[in-house]
Amino acid sequence: MKIPENLKYTKDHEWLRVEGNEAFVGITDFAQGELGDIVYIEVETVGETIGKEETFGTIEAVKTVSDMFMPVGGEVLEFNAALESNPELVNKDPYGEGWVIKIKITNPAEIDELLTPEKYSGLTVH
Repeated sequence: MKIPENLKYTKDHEWLRVEGNEAFVGITDFAQGELGDIVYIEVETVGETIGKEETFGTIEAVKTVSDMFMPVGGEVLEFNAALESNPELVNKDPYGEGWVIKIKITNPAEIDELLTPEKYSGLTVH
């Protein structure tokens, strides 16, 4: 299982890659592995400002549907259009081409509340 060092993580298995006052959000390698084959991703929140830990969309796998939660509050700027026709990109490349949304961060202080790679890896070890 991969846990890139340049990202921040949530207890709900989302990741955040900060680029200035914007950030990319996706689900972790652990989460995609637990979900199995991802068949559909729904994000209808583009243009909305959503608070930390609020739902920004759903991800559907063969056996289950799960909510995805905002790691930090922000405005949803973009949904990864490649996922409309290729949702399996989240399985193949969860930290790269499988990103889900791009946001504009509303409160940068919330980034410091997220988990470091080391703390996140402690959550996923059983």
